Amino acid sequence: PLIDVDDLEEFAIRPAPQGVTVKCRITRDKKGMDRGMYPTYYLHLEREHGKKVFLLAGRKRKKSKTSNYLISIDPTDLSRGGESFIGKLRSNLMGTKFTVYDNGVNPMKTTSSLEASILRQELAAICYETNVLGFKGPRKMSVIIPGMNMDHERVSIRPRNEHETLLARWQNKNTESVIELHNKTPVWNDDTQSYVLNFHGRVTQASVKNFQIIHDNDPDYIVMQFGRVAEDVFTMDYNYPMCALQAFAIALSSFDSKLACE
Repeated sequence: PLIDVDDLEEFAIRPAPQGVTVKCRITRDKKGMDRGMYPTYYLHLEREHGKKVFLLAGRKRKKSKTSNYLISIDPTDLSRGGESFIGKLRSNLMGTKFTVYDNGVNPMKTTSSLEASILRQELAAICYETNVLGFKGPRKMSVIIPGMNMDHERVSIRPRNEHETLLARWQNKNTESVIELHNKTPVWNDDTQSYVLNFHGRVTQASVKNFQIIHDNDPDYIVMQFGRVAEDVFTMDYNYPMCALQAFAIALSSFDSKLACE
């Protein structure tokens, strides 16, 4: 089935159709004066015959105390005030926990009388932990996303304070209406002397950054996978209930995370 991306903004937050894997690739652009430090990441949908459709662009903001990525539906406009700003990814000071927001209003910056519907939604939280092997082995990732209702629509999570955030819910084990996902544990391969996952040909280069996200109940259903195919090219595939913005932001967090780097 051809995936319709006529309305990029709508597409970016729409969950993948059930039973369809949305196959994308991310290219990292390090060219230009400060791109080495602040590369731009471009997400494209892969079409048949090698065609690609632009979906999202992301770039780290320069003057931010914590890692803060703006995500845009216009590859040429990565500004906070721009019309194309669709979401952002922000880390804690340690660079181990990340939250993904849509382009709604920060509740801390508004008066309480505002309509709830314009408050920003939290679309995902990502936590990185070192494993028992310290920095030598694969990372542990937990990904928390809003759950789905009976109509297969995403539950809207618009925290007004710290206690209502996805991270707080997860840490307090209040997991009603959220879905907790984890990265699949890679298996040690004696031939290659490395940890490996089966990406079914979608990933060609070994990297600590390669990962697959699953739900513990069904480890064979890959909700999202990400991995390297060339120096600055990565494939990113996602399935229901994830959307492009969630998956792209999770991938960006893996580029950034202190714990996720080689």
